[in-house]
Amino acid sequence: MPQYSQAVDGGLVRVAFTTREEGNLALHVGDDPETVAARRARLVAELGLPAAAQFMDQVHSTVVARLETPERPGPTADALVTAAADLPLAVMVADCLPVVFAAVSGESVALGAAHAGRRGLLDGILPETVDRLREAVDAGAAPARLTAWIGPSICGRCYEVPASMRADAERLLPGIGSTTRGGSDGLDLPGAAARQLRALGVDVVASGVCTLEDDRFYSYRRDPATGRIAGIIWRSAGEGDETRKDSR
Repeated sequence: MPQYSQAVDGGLVRVAFTTREEGNLALHVGDDPETVAARRARLVAELGLPAAAQFMDQVHSTVVARLETPERPGPTADALVTAAADLPLAVMVADCLPVVFAAVSGESVALGAAHAGRRGLLDGILPETVDRLREAVDAGAAPARLTAWIGPSICGRCYEVPASMRADAERLLPGIGSTTRGGSDGLDLPGAAARQLRALGVDVVASGVCTLEDDRFYSYRRDPATGRIAGIIWRSAGEGDETRKDSR
């Protein structure tokens, strides 16, 4: 699965985006709950997580929940933020953008995970998450440095929408419109998200993987009855000097 890491004081921030090989990780798509729970539990060992990942009940909102201890079941929100060192965060998608964050200020580190579909992106879920991350770190030592990883999601060449929807989206987020491979109207969610985040002073690492084009990943456009992959971010002990990618 695609993985990344970034050195922080005292260890690493690690990021992973699961694939269909790890199975469906969502409880709301008709899968057996015990099977989903077992898959989620396996990720702890497979990824070396310090604890079970914190999921959320995603509803295409701009609600950001800040947690310092696990909540079971997860909160109803479309982004999570934590300053806890031992709380991995998770976001589920099947074409929408999985965006995970690290905010670092001196020895203070906060993590975030956001679900950015068309509606959430246009309504401002990413700027809201960035604001909450900056609040979560102690910026007394230095301004917070933020990094965002945009995981596998549908690309602007594949995300076809009606002309009226493209026009409405352009009014809210200029530059989001695209032209699909077939010459029809589309939306480029990953590109728009990256531009929006960079304008907020966030460093962006984009996977460049389209979930509709790459059958290693679930895609709602390919199959509306599909499962969900997860983007996961956590802190771990280790050494490293810079963001790196492992596409196993």
